[in-house]
Amino acid sequence: MEQPIVSVIVPNYNYARYLPLRIESILKQTFTEFELILLDDASTDGSVPILETYRNNPHVSHLIVNSENTGSPFKQWMKGILLARGKYVWMAEADDLAEPLFLETCVRLAEAYADTAICYTGSVLMDEKGETEKRDINHWGKRARKEHAYFDGPSFAAHNLYWKNYTVNASGILFRREYAAELSQSEFLDMRYCGDWLFWFQMAMQGGVVEVYRNLNYFRQHTQKVTLKSHHAGKGIEEDILVLQYMESRLPGLSTYKKRLRHGLVYQKINRAHLKREDKLALYELARRMLRSTTADYRLERLNQFLRLLSPTLLTRKRDRLK
Repeated sequence: MEQPIVSVIVPNYNYARYLPLRIESILKQTFTEFELILLDDASTDGSVPILETYRNNPHVSHLIVNSENTGSPFKQWMKGILLARGKYVWMAEADDLAEPLFLETCVRLAEAYADTAICYTGSVLMDEKGETEKRDINHWGKRARKEHAYFDGPSFAAHNLYWKNYTVNASGILFRREYAAELSQSEFLDMRYCGDWLFWFQMAMQGGVVEVYRNLNYFRQHTQKVTLKSHHAGKGIEEDILVLQYMESRLPGLSTYKKRLRHGLVYQKINRAHLKREDKLALYELARRMLRSTTADYRLERLNQFLRLLSPTLLTRKRDRLK
């Protein structure tokens, strides 16, 4: 393929048991103008022989196996991005799956808007055995009545991503390669748990965001997920604080009230975390130093949750989300 429209990157580490299904779900896409970049981060579970069986597939442009583990999934992301030749990139995580129409749908809608930076679909949770869960992680509400919506990227960053990572899972996202390549020195590369949240924020600040109201991605949940491990270590909350500080430094239009509510949610997360007292105190101090937040922000956020029932226009995360 002289010039693929999409570069599909599969970053793998010890997911041998999922690789065949994952790669086949890519090769069965109805949209076929893609190259496939297979990356292994020094797996020890027999992943490499499985990847080798695809080396001569006409879609495969690279198969690279690291001799040492990088310790960061996001460094593997950037390696693939810099190898990619397509206009768009699909970061197809090795343990997830996709519907055959995923690429066809995302490419069509991304091409409909000249400045698209991100096009993302809905996701369905599945367990280690591939059984789907009924829990709704998209929370579309009335949005699901239409096929998709387009948002100005900086507005999406300020009203959606500032509150939480609404993009949910990298495997459900198609993004613009040239915008991503600009982030080759970004802070997200040094993160382990929240680097994707920062990456999507940085992407949205460069172009538009398309939200597709169809479940075309399957997001696997299991004990090996680094996001689950971070809950116990507290490192995820530490990176949350750093990402928030980064966002606030680049979103000058945020109101003081909105920032105080968001800081209150950080305090709530620390309160509920299963951490030692000294670890919690260290996180409170980090929030104070990086965000200039106090326990008063937590009390304000709690009060706001009560008052929202009395005032339908009072600011909340759900009400601030773009429609």
